[in-house]
Amino acid sequence: MKSRTEKLSFHTKRPLRRRILNRVFTLIYSVAILALLYHHATTLLHPTTTTYLSFFTTLSMLISDIILAFMWLNSQAFRFNPVVVEPFPDTLQQLLKAPENYPALDVFICTADPSKEPPMMVAATVLSAMAYDYPTQNLSVYVSDDGGSELTLFALTEAAEFGKVWLPFCKDNRILERCPESFFRSTLPTTTNNTHTHKIK
Repeated sequence: MKSRTEKLSFHTKRPLRRRILNRVFTLIYSVAILALLYHHATTLLHPTTTTYLSFFTTLSMLISDIILAFMWLNSQAFRFNPVVVEPFPDTLQQLLKAPENYPALDVFICTADPSKEPPMMVAATVLSAMAYDYPTQNLSVYVSDDGGSELTLFALTEAAEFGKVWLPFCKDNRILERCPESFFRSTLPTTTNNTHTHKIK
């Protein structure tokens, strides 16, 4: 039995008629390129002159033609099968009405050096991703620490504890600025020298 999301279509693709002309042109042009490369290779294997200048000239032309042919071949991928995509915004709005049909979302966060990437910044990024307005059962956040820093691990452990309070707070109060650092910076009072004052109870 298919799920509801598999029945929904977000867009439709309509191939353009000029794709046939593009393919014919690609075929003719490819034959011309192969003939040119064959000519260069034949000239190298059976040279008409024995001068080194003629040999290196032909060799350089062969190499340059191979590079240009490779670049041209890569550009043909956009012209070989051109299509027109027509989106269906109404389908997306219909999907948004049923959060259980949201697709799974994976957020991958990389860090390596705690001196260049402060652990508090990494923790704030993790909390911001976890605070997305998205069904929690379909959201996964992964952190890859290539440096294996214990300080980063400790910061993420503390962030996980803080997230138990921060995430419900964001959802209950409909907070738009869900990065903790940005949120508290915008709400704390500032003095004339742009320093924040903290009151500890």
